[in-house]
Amino acid sequence: MKLRTALLGAAATLAFAPAAFAERGTDGDVKILYSQAVSTMNAYLSSGTKDVEVGSLVLEPLAGFNEKGEVIPRLVTEIPSLENGGIAEDLKSITWKLTPGLKWSDGTPVTAHDAVFTAQYCMDPAGGCAQLARYEGIEKVEALDDLTVKISYTEPKPNPFTAFVGATSPILQKAQFEKCLGAAASTCTDANFKPIGTGPFRVVEFRTNDTVQLEANPEYRDPAKPAFATALVKGGGDATSAARAVMETGEFDYAWNTQISPEVQEQMLAGGKGKFVSGFGTLVERIEMNMTDPSPDLPEGERATAKHPHPILSDIRVRTALSKAIDREILVEIGYGAAGRATCNLVPAPEIFASDNTGCLTQDVEGAKALLDEAGWTDSDGDGIRDKDGKKLSLLYQTSVNAIRQDFQAIIKQWWNDIGVEVELKSVDGSVFFGGDAGSPDTFQKFYADVEMYANNFDGTDPEPYLAQYTCDKAPTPESQWQGENVNRFCDPEYDKLLAELVRTRGIEERAVIAKKLNDMLTKDSMVVVPLVDRGRLSAHSNTLGGVVLNTWDSELWNASDWYRIK
Repeated sequence: MKLRTALLGAAATLAFAPAAFAERGTDGDVKILYSQAVSTMNAYLSSGTKDVEVGSLVLEPLAGFNEKGEVIPRLVTEIPSLENGGIAEDLKSITWKLTPGLKWSDGTPVTAHDAVFTAQYCMDPAGGCAQLARYEGIEKVEALDDLTVKISYTEPKPNPFTAFVGATSPILQKAQFEKCLGAAASTCTDANFKPIGTGPFRVVEFRTNDTVQLEANPEYRDPAKPAFATALVKGGGDATSAARAVMETGEFDYAWNTQISPEVQEQMLAGGKGKFVSGFGTLVERIEMNMTDPSPDLPEGERATAKHPHPILSDIRVRTALSKAIDREILVEIGYGAAGRATCNLVPAPEIFASDNTGCLTQDVEGAKALLDEAGWTDSDGDGIRDKDGKKLSLLYQTSVNAIRQDFQAIIKQWWNDIGVEVELKSVDGSVFFGGDAGSPDTFQKFYADVEMYANNFDGTDPEPYLAQYTCDKAPTPESQWQGENVNRFCDPEYDKLLAELVRTRGIEERAVIAKKLNDMLTKDSMVVVPLVDRGRLSAHSNTLGGVVLNTWDSELWNASDWYRIK
């Protein structure tokens, strides 16, 4: 496919849904339930989906992605392309034109200088930006005038829809955040909890890991939206109780990530108060292998850092054995049914980017045992647990609190026990696990465990920013306030080199070839990422909530401005 054709497809304009209401705030309150409570409204300080999505009700990017994965305008007049001159012929720059008259929720003008500042904020090496991969390859960001933002790249950038595109890359107000650069980023509590934004809502009250109370943004660009005067986002509990609060009791209007078994879904549908919405995108439940030593015996500040390689998992034979012992089809059966597919890929979609990597789909217990034997791990004392040089083959396996995840932990522990691995299980409240608090020992970024399991996905349909998360410089460290996307501390100069090639490669077919190689380097070639299930997104909404369109390519709350109450 030629580049012009590919970019033209991405440059689709937003097709607005027919107005179901005529005046802002006429439909009262909407109640949203996230089983993982929100820890911050600033997406740049958290890799947690729950923080990014709820934050998107307030903070917006220049452009987003619709339910088809097409790029759509948010704060700009049109999507830049080669045809309209917004993308340079040499692909070394992209120019965005802000919509005139936009205002922040405090009534001040939105300008190109806010975008310039946002790039400076995320790209500050001392800030530990959780979304740094979306700014890969940028040379400079400048304001050509108050409404024109130009991003220049060090090399041609065939996929320029990364910075300022999607819920993970919103625009911050310079006036509010200008004292929050670098190491000060996490200290700006008021700004991070109550950001001034351009979205359909603004924060009234924020209670960490509990609730967010919002009200309609009086400065929102569409005077008829949002239909709801107020919105409550409640956090905590679990996926089952969240689904029940919509489907059976009717206490809430929307429940995010209702990760429950097919049998329970059927039971809840009988309640007659709501419906489930689902769709496949790029959400993969996987196990990440810690390449560094998380031992509490190490000094704080060196634990789980590159200074100390993992004493067990640094051996690819051990990592491969752990993967071989898993029966992914059984995981799909007990956890997701038709809403899940066994996978060996970190990038399962779009189809053109999905590797033909299928070697992990067949469980191979004997092969796993043989690899551990080869690596020198044997059961020398006959207690069923392998050992080597006086050290037991023992692993701490952590994940967030969720019934399906605890089921997965239990059965995977048994499979690993069967090959001679001792396993300790740990479950952490999702609000904490995905919260990004530098002071907590239990975040998935800090990774004070040997292996951990979770799922996330990427904005849009091009995996470049997602794959960029695994470069050496993205590893969380004490110096970055334990922020960073490369949570397993994988570091391979060849991977970084190939990623740089992807960044500058033109043509979707050529990009797909490189993306597949990068996927394979993380999975079958190294087993630092052990994919389990390609998960369909599953959420629930009440029968009285209109306008909901599930989006697997951006925030699920992407069109909350269009939601309304069905009378």
